[in-house]
Amino acid sequence: MNKQQLVENIMAKTNLSKSASEKFINAFVETVTDALAEGDKVQLVGFGTFETRERAAREARNPQTGGTLHVDARIAPAFKPGKALKDAVNA
Repeated sequence: MNKQQLVENIMAKTNLSKSASEKFINAFVETVTDALAEGDKVQLVGFGTFETRERAAREARNPQTGGTLHVDARIAPAFKPGKALKDAVNA
C-alpha cells in the first residue's frame, strides 16, 4: 500500500475529505518524525512503538573491492510492533 492508497482507505473509514485525510497522514508522520528526532518514543498501545536505537561504529567490507571502510556510529529509527498488531497479522 502506498501513501495515496492509505489516504483513500482513511477517507473511506472516516468519511473525511481527501485533503483532510492527507493532512492527517502528513501531520502524523511529521509528529512521529519530530518526536524521534528529539529522542522521544511514540507508543500506540496495541499497534506498536516508534523509537530510536544507537548503532555502534563498525568496520564494513566493500564487496566490489574487498577493502574495508569505517561506518560511523549513528542513531537509527526503529518500530516494535505491539501484541494486537502481531496477532492481527498472524491470524
